[in-house]
Amino acid sequence: MNHGPLNEEELEWLDDTLTKYGNDESVLDVSELDGMLTAILSAPTMIALADWQAAVWGGEKQLPHWENAQEQQRFNDLASQHMNDIAERLTHAPDQFEPLFGYREVDGNDYTIVEEWCFGYMRGVTLSDGASLPKTMQNVLDVIALHGDEANIVKLEQMTEEEYEASQAAIGPAALELHRYWKEQPQSETKTVH
Repeated sequence: MNHGPLNEEELEWLDDTLTKYGNDESVLDVSELDGMLTAILSAPTMIALADWQAAVWGGEKQLPHWENAQEQQRFNDLASQHMNDIAERLTHAPDQFEPLFGYREVDGNDYTIVEEWCFGYMRGVTLSDGASLPKTMQNVLDVIALHGDEANIVKLEQMTEEEYEASQAAIGPAALELHRYWKEQPQSETKTVH
C-alpha cells in the first residue's frame, strides 16, 4: 500500500465509487468519508476495520456488489491510505491537519461546504462510546455537531454570515482537540459494533 496523501485523481475515484455504490444509509462523498475517518481515529477505543468499512456503506446488508475484486481492493487500499494520512497529521503534524471540506461555486463566489464532513464525523462518533465525554469536551463536539446534525438547521439559518464563517473555522480545531483528549485518556479494548 502507498503512503502519504491521496492525489486529486485518487480522491475523485473514491468519491465516484462512494456515489456509484451509495444508498440512503451510506457515506456519499469523500468529504463525508474524511470526517468519518477522522472521528474513528479520534475515538476513545479502537474500532475494528470490518465495522467501520461496513458503516461506510450503511451496514452489513448494504455492502456493494463490486464489479471485481480489484475494484474492492482499490477502494479499501485508498480508504486505508487516506486514513493513515489523517492519522499521521492528527498525531504528528496537527498544524497540517485540515478537514477535507467541499466547495461550491455560486455566482462566481466559492463557498465552503462543511456539512458533509460534519455528518461523516458524527457518523464516526456513533461507532464508539462518546457518552463518557466530560461537559467541556461535549461543548467541543457540539462545534462539529452544529453542522453535522439536521436538528441544527434552523439555528444555522439564523446566524449572520460572520457567525456562520466563525462556526466553520472552529471545526478543524475542535476535531484536533477531541483527538488529543481521547489519546490522553487510557483506553484499551477494541469496540465492536453490533
